[in-house]
Amino acid sequence: MTTNKRGIELLHDPSLNKSTAFTEAEKQALGIVGLVPDVTETEDLQLSRVMMQLGHKTTDLDRYIYLINLLDHNETLFYKTVMSDPARFLPIVYDPTIGEACLKFGHIYRQARGMYLSITRRGKVKEILKNWPQKDVRFICVTDAGRILGLGDLGANGAGIPIGKLQLYTACAGVPPQYLLPMYLDAGTNNEQYLHDPLYLGMRKTRPATADLFSFVDEFVEAVQEVFPKCCIHFEDWTGTDAVHLLQRYRDKYCVYNDDVQGTAGITLAGMINAAKLKGTKLKDEKYLFLGAGSAGIGLANLLCSALVGQGTTLEEAQSRVYMFDINGLLESTRNDLVDFQKPYAHQHARTRDFVAAIESIKPTTIIGVSTIGGAFNQKVVESMARINDRPVILALSNPTEHAECTAEQAYTWSKGKAIYAAGVQFAPVHYNGQTFLPGQANNFYIFPAVGMAIFATQAKRVTDEMFIEAGQAVADQVPSDLLKQGLLYPLQSNILETEIQTAARVAKLVFDAGLARVERPADMVAFIREHVYKPEYKVEATQLSRVA
Repeated sequence: MTTNKRGIELLHDPSLNKSTAFTEAEKQALGIVGLVPDVTETEDLQLSRVMMQLGHKTTDLDRYIYLINLLDHNETLFYKTVMSDPARFLPIVYDPTIGEACLKFGHIYRQARGMYLSITRRGKVKEILKNWPQKDVRFICVTDAGRILGLGDLGANGAGIPIGKLQLYTACAGVPPQYLLPMYLDAGTNNEQYLHDPLYLGMRKTRPATADLFSFVDEFVEAVQEVFPKCCIHFEDWTGTDAVHLLQRYRDKYCVYNDDVQGTAGITLAGMINAAKLKGTKLKDEKYLFLGAGSAGIGLANLLCSALVGQGTTLEEAQSRVYMFDINGLLESTRNDLVDFQKPYAHQHARTRDFVAAIESIKPTTIIGVSTIGGAFNQKVVESMARINDRPVILALSNPTEHAECTAEQAYTWSKGKAIYAAGVQFAPVHYNGQTFLPGQANNFYIFPAVGMAIFATQAKRVTDEMFIEAGQAVADQVPSDLLKQGLLYPLQSNILETEIQTAARVAKLVFDAGLARVERPADMVAFIREHVYKPEYKVEATQLSRVA
């Protein structure tokens, strides 16, 4: 802890506050005698108190509010709590609880976290960014909240998403929290409920034209390059078309990525790799049908095709294995309502708005749900997939839980135990016909924090699709064979930090191989990543105590 802060000012800084863990020497030197209880507790004892207090909460939303309040007062203890039991706490600090938290964000708001940048500040973005106290920001997670999870346009209520996403950088992959900046870019909202809510925290204006929005994002992106030159911009939860087009706009020029496009694709690719492994096939042998053709579906399809090209197919052959179905039916060559990035997947086929009929005609081996329509994979869909496949792969990726296209129990039961299944949210093990199936969670938190750690450690100049393909392969490779045989497509969450260290090391190697690193290449890539990993431990320097005493 190297700081000039003393007394109550130090206690009000969550990155420095140790609460009841200050030693007597620290209390004397830092001028906090009498300002904290006259005890010196261990971190483990503090953690036990947190666990006890959490045990008194009756809902996950209450636990979320408690933990965010803890973060606002004691950052180290917050991360020690979350990292002590990731499988328990990740669903509380992020999905699915974060969805409910965003819906009520203006009502449960306690204090500011991150930055709020309004389009009314056009022309002054650079000066506003300089207001952030940390001058070496390495990641900004930014949203305009145009499409939050499966919940739609939440406006300022979506500010909870970048806050939660960046917590996962630290909790899952050990990226030090002081380098992370969550940001809500306020361009208004078209959500009438929030526009008339007296507790709404955003601009009470409808969203601008796309050209107007993009010109403001241009100013923001360019300002970041000047104010935070080592920063990577993580775009999150923009509307589908904006997500794809903004990524295209900046990816070759700046260090940017979009988790909804590339992170979702990476984790789904990992599931597809392991599903093929279970079946004894290869990715290029499979045929894919997506329900949903927005940014997530297109990003996933594009990354899948890139992976297939890497395995020796042509791009045209890869795209011919991928079909897409949206609200207006199957994407096919006669439709004139498609946007540019959908057209490569519009094949010659009879028109249909019947998903089951599309399955019967196309005969996919894998269906992927990115529709945000809960229950869209109904019994007829699953039974149709089971009829034409010995081992149908069913990936119901939409979240929160109520938006999942089908549950694990439905997939296993309706397919009579044949399905290989994963969801975007966690479901409990399913017991069916004497077997126990372990449904995996295709959650981006396996991917983007590891890619983030690789970017952080290497100071990468750009982010490429190949990094997400490598991350997906690395995650897939870390599922033990005994768990894979029970249908688990993803590693256990209980060991997520080690999983992501190994994944980050493989991505970092790719960064060095591509000549995109701004630091010297290390001899041992895993050790190199470990050197950068944040540990939730209190630290104090003896020299600092003598200096402030």
